[in-house]
Amino acid sequence: MTSRLRDAGHNVGVAPEFTVDPSLLDAISPSGDRGGIVLGSGLKGEPLTISALRSAPTRIVLVGGLYLARQVALRAMAVGAWVVIATGRPAAWQMLPKAAGAQQGGKPSPLVQIRRLSPVELPRPSEDAPLLVVTDGGPTPQDLFPPRSPWQTTVYVLPYLHPQAAATANAADMVLMQRLPAGQAELAARIWRLPPQMMRQLTTLKDDQVVALGRNLWRPLRLVTTPKEQQLLGPVRRGD
Repeated sequence: MTSRLRDAGHNVGVAPEFTVDPSLLDAISPSGDRGGIVLGSGLKGEPLTISALRSAPTRIVLVGGLYLARQVALRAMAVGAWVVIATGRPAAWQMLPKAAGAQQGGKPSPLVQIRRLSPVELPRPSEDAPLLVVTDGGPTPQDLFPPRSPWQTTVYVLPYLHPQAAATANAADMVLMQRLPAGQAELAARIWRLPPQMMRQLTTLKDDQVVALGRNLWRPLRLVTTPKEQQLLGPVRRGD
């Protein structure tokens, strides 16, 4: 596990980042120099961040609905990342360019690009301008944009867990999973060698709950949505 979750008093993982209360996201634009993205809150209400934009190529797998994927992309934008969405359903992602606003003259912001599911040249990432690439290619995504340089993070959006996605899932630095039906939870248990208690927990998560999984990491958390995000995303939900 090379990403980190952090709360107010305890660190889980191995990479540095900042912590900020989720309620402050509407009032601040935190620096992206340490790559911290507020993901939600712990079971005791403590804010949690993930170190998703780092000085190493990073893979994150999201198993769940579009709500979670779009929120992660919005949070990356909030810390100054370029965001490239490779998708077969571009209409589902149009809210991101809307959130980024327009430049003078009405041109869309270059910080957000929506692309087809085919190889294209990517912006060159750097510490001052990290890159988040979202691959929204179904349950068995092609690895069109593998992270090959520091400050590039590739997120694979899986609407459900499929046996053929096991290699992608196993290669991830972090996996974020929403509630799974029993059969998919059993598959997750086989892929990550989860004990029965963890497998059962995946089937009982509420709509606003996520499990962060990594090497030596199992952390349930609650998604937190700011008022501005609610206007764009609607209420927290498991599906699309």
